[in-house]
Amino acid sequence: MATSDFSAVSFDDFDTRRDEMHSTIEHWVDDLTALTDEARASQQFQEWLDVQSTFHDYSHRNTLLITLQCPNATKVAGYNTWRTEFDRHVKEGENGIWIWAPIITKQCPECENSPSYHEQSECEYDKTLPEAWSKGLVGFKPTAVFDVSQTEGEPLPELETEATGNAENLVSPLQDAADELGVTVRIVNADEWEHGKAKGVCKQRSLYDLQPIVEVKARANQADLAVTLIHEYAHALLHFDVEDKCERAKREVEAEAVAYIVGRYVGLDTSGSVFYLAAWQDDDSDAIQDRLGRIRTTAATIIEVVEQKRGYV
Repeated sequence: MATSDFSAVSFDDFDTRRDEMHSTIEHWVDDLTALTDEARASQQFQEWLDVQSTFHDYSHRNTLLITLQCPNATKVAGYNTWRTEFDRHVKEGENGIWIWAPIITKQCPECENSPSYHEQSECEYDKTLPEAWSKGLVGFKPTAVFDVSQTEGEPLPELETEATGNAENLVSPLQDAADELGVTVRIVNADEWEHGKAKGVCKQRSLYDLQPIVEVKARANQADLAVTLIHEYAHALLHFDVEDKCERAKREVEAEAVAYIVGRYVGLDTSGSVFYLAAWQDDDSDAIQDRLGRIRTTAATIIEVVEQKRGYV
């Protein structure tokens, strides 16, 4: 996959600064669109996609059960699934994470019970024999699953999405920019983080205080911390009052494109964004271009506020 020049950029001429900035952002959006298409077609992404398709999309109830029993769980599967699908084995002494598994079996067309329960019920349906009944959901049973951290064996393919580079003089100005952007920001220690595998979140303070709160998980990689802050600032500026859950993928495209652009502007390597976007965009290769205006304006706003805090403008 091609790489881009991630050296820092500046627009010094006051009279042409905004035009130059917007022109450069449009050029970078073109780069990002092309790189995301390349990422989606890469063998690395396809291998990752194959693995993701193997994991279940758990119900809200089971997701809650998993979180309560193993707050840091990221990928869970049954004992045999880990062994046969991934060539990994559950470590000795690990406790299972108990969830509800659906029971799918032959089902009476009238009472909707399994054959054994149908026989014990008062249902008089006898038009067809149980062997001819269609399968359906007849109930749930407790079953144990295990998180990847409880297993060992062949590594799972991963996508490297973290930003890298020198962010020594960036995190603090980003925090200082929060007030001007109308956001409250908090960097939360890893042992106090309550949002699972998310690196950052944008949420409402309370029912009565509508100011966005951005929380990001503290980490050693300051470049990635900075880009996460930018990503969540973009959500605060663009999506805080959007309720439509169907828009989630589009919102992620916008926020990560903004993070890529602002991070690239200050010289961070944000090439990992292309894998993040490839995972969100599905087959819509024009999703970034279609939302260029919002991405460009938001990126320019964050750049200008951060540069003021850094004393560069």
